Amino acid sequence: MERKGLEKDRGSLTRYDESSVTVDWQKKLTPEQFYVTREKGTELPFSGIHLTNTEPGMYHCVCCSTPLFSSEAKYDSGTGWPSFSEAYGTRGTDESNTNILRRSDNSLGSSGMEVICKECDAHLGHVFSDGPEPSGQRFCINSVSLTFKPCSSQ
Repeated sequence: MERKGLEKDRGSLTRYDESSVTVDWQKKLTPEQFYVTREKGTELPFSGIHLTNTEPGMYHCVCCSTPLFSSEAKYDSGTGWPSFSEAYGTRGTDESNTNILRRSDNSLGSSGMEVICKECDAHLGHVFSDGPEPSGQRFCINSVSLTFKPCSSQ
């Protein structure tokens, strides 16, 4: 009988109250970061700060600081957004040790694959199957959804 009372006192088992999270993201992020990561927007092509960065290091989620992409997988796709051939933690074709998730997305006018942060559900960009070998993947990621940490400060 006591056990039922304890369970009742714990309150909701949901992770968070969504309305308070939205307010927190709006306080933490710039309007553009909020638009891209929380409202699934896209920055203008060739406008992102990380597009031409060639420094060695790690790209992290701007919302929760989770490591997402290594500079070793970054390449110039010519599309106007930072592009990566694989997510950090990928082993061959296995992405189970990465911090990204793929989600079907039809907002581009055709069926596509959205890339989100596994930790906080931030929209990062999209993945396409026209990337370089051996993966054949092109992770087309918005600069504003990322922060960069050089190798020495990873």
